[in-house]
Amino acid sequence: MIGVTELAADKARKMMAENDISPESDYGIRVGVKSGGCSGLNYVLDIVDAPNDNDRVFEKFGVKVYCDPRSYLYLNGTEIDFQDTVMDGGFKFNNPNARRSCGCGTSFTV
Repeated sequence: MIGVTELAADKARKMMAENDISPESDYGIRVGVKSGGCSGLNYVLDIVDAPNDNDRVFEKFGVKVYCDPRSYLYLNGTEIDFQDTVMDGGFKFNNPNARRSCGCGTSFTV
């Protein structure tokens, strides 16, 4: 499972509302990984209009989360949070599979 905190879900819903996206649509957050970064794998997060045919689909706090099968191998159990601080803001990944993460938290190693 991939989850979102209530704060992250609130931020995602606000972003969708700002872009006139209906909460009843299939719009959701696509999460994934790609090669790169200082630790080997980078997190990817986008707002998309529908899941792909083979995506894993989760929903929490009214926000749909889509993940492709390859990325799910690395992200199973991850919770997406949102922080808004002076020094560090944005979506954050709390990934129990990461053995090591870079200092900025955007890449990891399994």
